[in-house]
Amino acid sequence: MDRLVSTDWLAQHRKDADLVVLDATMHLPDSGRDARAEYLAAHIPSARFLGLASFIDESSEVPKALPTADQFAARMSVLGIEPGSRIVLYDDSAIKSAARAWFIFDHYGMEQIAILDGGLAKWRAEDRATSEGDEACDPVDFPLTTPRRSVRSKAEMLANCATREEQVVDARDAARFAGSLDSGSEGHIPGAANLHFPRLFREDGTWKGAPALRAEFEEAGLDLDRSVVASCNSGMTACVLLFGMGLAGKNDAALYDGSWMEWGSDPATPKESGAHGE
Repeated sequence: MDRLVSTDWLAQHRKDADLVVLDATMHLPDSGRDARAEYLAAHIPSARFLGLASFIDESSEVPKALPTADQFAARMSVLGIEPGSRIVLYDDSAIKSAARAWFIFDHYGMEQIAILDGGLAKWRAEDRATSEGDEACDPVDFPLTTPRRSVRSKAEMLANCATREEQVVDARDAARFAGSLDSGSEGHIPGAANLHFPRLFREDGTWKGAPALRAEFEEAGLDLDRSVVASCNSGMTACVLLFGMGLAGKNDAALYDGSWMEWGSDPATPKESGAHGE
């Protein structure tokens, strides 16, 4: 299974015994939308609701931290997901939240993980069937797995400010990155490049092809042959950049999970303002 699947592919395979479809929709708090209510009103038939907003480690000092291995196993158990399952993730969110779910699953060793290209919006635009209510599933015993993705801490990011050994790319919009007066942001991590995550998508909400994705990263000033760390506001849209890098052929980029919520709230961390290179 490819890491990006089409609506046609899912329509053909969604009833496969080993395939699990998950609604990974999550909205920003000020969006006025309720992901769970929207799922109950209309979802891809047989899709289970991941509950991405609560899929975090609330005991961590890192805001919106990745779930622990125990928490990941517990959620998989409740959702009835076997370790060898093929997983297709989709969302109906402006922040492309399925990419965060993809990172979590990949982080904990799930080998066959895909995102539905175009998400629920494309599925519904094609007049495909949807279902209402919840989807029943039988719980399973999911084993603990070892994290495998590279996740950077604030201390590591501070050290990198001095060495600049790793490139940093920020997925936030240009105003927040620059720290404009009305953005509510003080700027960005020193030396970071800016690539607002919507640039990775076509107008219809599908992902751009590999050459176009690589061109977007290069235009932002990144060398994909070197180490890269992705950041954003809360660790969400940074995962969009990481998935996009994967589509462009770079699979070893790291996540700064604390992102600006952690960095910006610490008065001791250095900050830059203005556009990249100013």
